[in-house]
Amino acid sequence: MATKVYVVYYSMYGHVEKLAEEIKKGAASVEGVEVKLWQVPETLSEEVLGKMGAPSKSDVPIITPSELAEADGILLGFPTRFGMMAAQFKAFMDATGGLWRSQALAGKPAGIFYSTGSQGGGQETTPLTAITQLVHHGMIFVPIGYTFGAGMFEMEVVKGGSPYGSGTYAGDGSRQPSQLELEQAFHQGKYFAGITKKFKAAA
Repeated sequence: MATKVYVVYYSMYGHVEKLAEEIKKGAASVEGVEVKLWQVPETLSEEVLGKMGAPSKSDVPIITPSELAEADGILLGFPTRFGMMAAQFKAFMDATGGLWRSQALAGKPAGIFYSTGSQGGGQETTPLTAITQLVHHGMIFVPIGYTFGAGMFEMEVVKGGSPYGSGTYAGDGSRQPSQLELEQAFHQGKYFAGITKKFKAAA
């Protein structure tokens, strides 16, 4: 039976979505792994989103909390708001109380990816504060550490991400994920899928 990896994200301007797409490619490159992209529900009205200049959402399906239990491993992606996950994603996590009560996610591998507006905007604090969500569910946090190799030490170009997971800088919204950031996202997906596959085989 195939190992199921879910990539669940919230993306207002598309930066996190681009990372999610690369992560999906990386995870799907591991034999025997099936990957599915999901979005969490939007909490803002169309009117407010319009005023914020947010583009229309893609046709990636919206996940419900109960569907998380179907996955063997879950990668969570979101933009930063003041050094923590965006409220839309937090609202989704707040709706997983039923899964928490039954510990349906306990023992499942989980990873994190993210975007921030600036270099000091939370590339480490965002995943660090998000780990609390995983801990209460009993999930097993899988960071990328320094497995991305030389790309982790790049100093000549601006690059998001950290040992916690892949990341990108959105700036004023016009900057898109760089090739190196996308390569790191691909690596995270592949690395995470390999570990999830091992966990399932050992279960």
